[in-house]
Amino acid sequence: MSGVTGFLGIDIGGTKVAARVEGADTEPHLTTFRWTPAADAHEDMAALAECLAGVRRRWPGPIAAAGVALPATLGPDGRVTAWPNRPSWAGLDLAAELRRMLPGGTVSVADDGDLAALAEARAADLADVLYVGVGTGIGGGSVLGGELCPGPTRGSFELGHLVIERFGAPCDCGRRGCVQARASGPAVLRRAAELRDAPVTYAELCEGWRQRVSWAVVAVDEGCAALATAVVSATELLHPAAVVVGGGFAAGLSGFTALVARHAGQLSRPGHPAPVHREALLGGLSSLHGAVQLARGAATVAGGIGQWAADSPAVVRTAR
Repeated sequence: MSGVTGFLGIDIGGTKVAARVEGADTEPHLTTFRWTPAADAHEDMAALAECLAGVRRRWPGPIAAAGVALPATLGPDGRVTAWPNRPSWAGLDLAAELRRMLPGGTVSVADDGDLAALAEARAADLADVLYVGVGTGIGGGSVLGGELCPGPTRGSFELGHLVIERFGAPCDCGRRGCVQARASGPAVLRRAAELRDAPVTYAELCEGWRQRVSWAVVAVDEGCAALATAVVSATELLHPAAVVVGGGFAAGLSGFTALVARHAGQLSRPGHPAPVHREALLGGLSSLHGAVQLARGAATVAGGIGQWAADSPAVVRTAR
């Protein structure tokens, strides 16, 4: 493997980070770690730096470019302006941190849902896809005619913050009624705990769902119904050929995608059937594969330091 040029994808999530390096005629290298729940931004950056240092040690060849999938909102200067799942990141100069961790290469950052949509569209060979990722939050992405919608310069596709209940449950973003407040992994676990009258872990939810225990079935069904409401609303505008359901939370619950499709079908208008719903071909790794694609594309970009744009793909070229 010595001397093989690598393309690094990094998927930064609310609970864990995954990194994958690919190179020609070489087995990919994959590593993951979980954030410490109560850690601050400084501690998170130390953990990320340690992970990426390990990746570079294990890949003897050069890292030509890195793509980063991120759910946080970035300002034009590469600083995090908001991330409810890691509030201590607000104000973090992520551009500077990534330059320090990955010297000598090109670093591009884009919304995780957008990258997942691109990766799934490519994997399924589809030009029109609505992607829904269910995890710590609700990620979303739309590909129409093979291109991201609304487009990299107009912001990310925030399906998770589509309002489905005007006076609904409070969302981490600060308002009420977002689908994320009802259908995300933590939201479903909270609902399961209410019904069970006891705390519920993800492993317990999966087991309860498998055994068809009422508190698990009701909690998952309500989450899928909320998700279907957002999906049907989005498809009225986008008319995708397929809805792809992914994310780590959904991946562990057999029949999750079929249940979303069932609820979507019940909400469809006569003459306007819901599009085909399918499980993500890349499982819970859609955003990570999209990040690798972003790295491969960014490696061909020439020029100086690129501009960071809020909620859109951005390129930062580090000193060589």
